[in-house]
Amino acid sequence: MLSVIIPVYCVEETLDRCVESVAGQTFTDLEIILVDDGSPDHCPQMCDAWAQRDARISVIHKANGGLSDARNAGIDAATGDFITFADSDDYLTPDSYQSAFEAGADADIVEFSFFRFYGGPKQQMIHLPPHTYTDAADYWLQGKAYEHCYAWNKIFRRSLFDGVRFPKGLVFEDVWTLPPLLHKARRIVTTDKGLYYYCANPQGITATAKGEQLEMLVNAHLKAMQEWMDDRYYMHVLNIQMDVCRLTGKAPVLPFRRVNPLGSGLEPKQRLKAAMLRLVGIDHICTLNKTIHKWKHSHS
Repeated sequence: MLSVIIPVYCVEETLDRCVESVAGQTFTDLEIILVDDGSPDHCPQMCDAWAQRDARISVIHKANGGLSDARNAGIDAATGDFITFADSDDYLTPDSYQSAFEAGADADIVEFSFFRFYGGPKQQMIHLPPHTYTDAADYWLQGKAYEHCYAWNKIFRRSLFDGVRFPKGLVFEDVWTLPPLLHKARRIVTTDKGLYYYCANPQGITATAKGEQLEMLVNAHLKAMQEWMDDRYYMHVLNIQMDVCRLTGKAPVLPFRRVNPLGSGLEPKQRLKAAMLRLVGIDHICTLNKTIHKWKHSHS
């Protein structure tokens, strides 16, 4: 059985769409756990109404504790052999779970493709090619999993969460949580079947994150970097570190790495930035980035 955990908070306009997309999956061996995270609107009543309509749906009503706390409450209540998550302002195509199980027989984690920021100006289709990984480092670095750590487009074997929970009080919780799950996984599968629609939300943390929140994201990556590192990953985190320095005025905490601008896998913009990094160092490249942004703002 698959346990689907859906945290709910102030999503009256999108909750029905989300639950309908989960309840209508072609894979029917589901338990659907709606976690009302102390929502002050009509969501608690909407959750209860869904539980009355579908025997597979149960509801947890709890005091507000944030996304991580709500997911953890769902994990604690889950009884399925596998766990997945859905955000209550998103939805899936009807074949997503069935296709994932078919592609990932005996896998500990199956990840399927998704539409990022769907409905917004930056919407982007992330097409994951079919692939099997038996080494977490290969999945993280070669598969660039660090770019899509999301919990909602993955099915996890429930036993992976033994001793692992989402960190309460931290944002970008998926980046903190995926690495310890990968340490336990023996087989990770990506598939191009199924599709999750991660809908654009101008009020979400991705759109509204300030320097302090992005600082948490850098720290999550720094922890992962203690084990997994290559030039492409470093350049990915450098971009975030530059934003943190610009927004907070703090010095970079990302250690300097001498990246080869002609190395394989780097995009043209990364090559230029890598060359500048070698020339002036990380402190100066962060200062230069701040100066450029300030100049652009003053001339806009």
